[in-house]
Amino acid sequence: MLTSLALIFLVGLAMAALCQMIRLPRIIGMLLTGILLGPYVLNLLDDSILLVSADLREMALVIILIKAGLSLKLQDLKAVGRPALMMSFVPASFEIVAYILFAPLVLGLTRVEAAVMGSVLAAVSPAVVVPRMVQLMEEGRGTKQHIPQMILAGASLDDVFVIVLFSTFTGMAQGGSADLSAFAGIPVSIVLGIVVGAVSGVGLAWFFETRYARSHKVRGSVKVIIILGTAFLLTALEDWLDGLVPFSGLLAVIAMACALQMRSAEVVSRRLSEKFGKLWLAAEVILFVLVGAAVDIRYTLAAGAGALVMIFLALAVRSCGVLVCLLGTALTAKERLFCVISYLPKATVQAAIGSVPLAMGLSCGNLVLSVAVLGILITAPLGALGMDATKHRLLRAE
Repeated sequence: MLTSLALIFLVGLAMAALCQMIRLPRIIGMLLTGILLGPYVLNLLDDSILLVSADLREMALVIILIKAGLSLKLQDLKAVGRPALMMSFVPASFEIVAYILFAPLVLGLTRVEAAVMGSVLAAVSPAVVVPRMVQLMEEGRGTKQHIPQMILAGASLDDVFVIVLFSTFTGMAQGGSADLSAFAGIPVSIVLGIVVGAVSGVGLAWFFETRYARSHKVRGSVKVIIILGTAFLLTALEDWLDGLVPFSGLLAVIAMACALQMRSAEVVSRRLSEKFGKLWLAAEVILFVLVGAAVDIRYTLAAGAGALVMIFLALAVRSCGVLVCLLGTALTAKERLFCVISYLPKATVQAAIGSVPLAMGLSCGNLVLSVAVLGILITAPLGALGMDATKHRLLRAE
């Protein structure tokens, strides 16, 4: 396993740096590393690390959700208002509907399998979007119209919304039929996840502040470990409550991070966000290399033109959803176009859950994973390069 980890980190970072030099997202190099080192090409990775790859991917997803929650501010949500709320679910809903309607015709899936694929592909990537929105806020570009704040908030909540739907659709697919009553648990899981997560975040903030007031300062690195341990417990709570009450563990994680950020001093939350950002540097290498290793390149090639048509068709429908969210706002046509471009990239969630249908034994698992990876390879550079190339032309500097 140590040799495999060495290859993952060293080759993954080298490929990421190479992609960065030619102005492609780093994650493309990591994915290609996984495909090359994986069992379907060079077969250089040990079986022991592939067996725990699902758990490692879930840990990486928890880390990026904590990072997003620590960067999200309630006052920004209030300032943006309705558009941010709509951006958190309308574009994803449009894209999922596009898959449900067209994937059975283009890819030969059932409606439920198409819903599973749509829920995997519908999430925007915080790994690509969040750093760029933070940079825009630091540069003061588009901030008067609250564009970076709106996209940051919408993208963070969008992922949680899609993951909840993904859990529902995979449950339907395992049961063999579309049980509409399963949707009734979505509001319960959302509300319960937010409440439990917020209480956990407030509790952590109180604990840290109480220790500090009593001259028992908790080091930042120890805080990171405590927060991670709490987040893992919240994620595990979803499994413990399975069959008893619907609960979204990942939504609880981001709610915990938001509550902790709100109840902590600004300097504390900023330092924690920076520490989780550094932790993400290692986590993203493991995440994207391992998801690349899970890809059977034969299925990806077999998906072919049909997969490409479906991805671009869904993106077009998704873009319409973004424009619907911006109706009634004071944004210019250029600013609306930038919002559309910002909602194109996919990577983090697709890497984390793209292989889950395959691990569940669903008949559509290989095709879902192949289309997910193809979607990452297409949309991540498309969105990242699009945002970098157009931000100076489409957004006004304050």
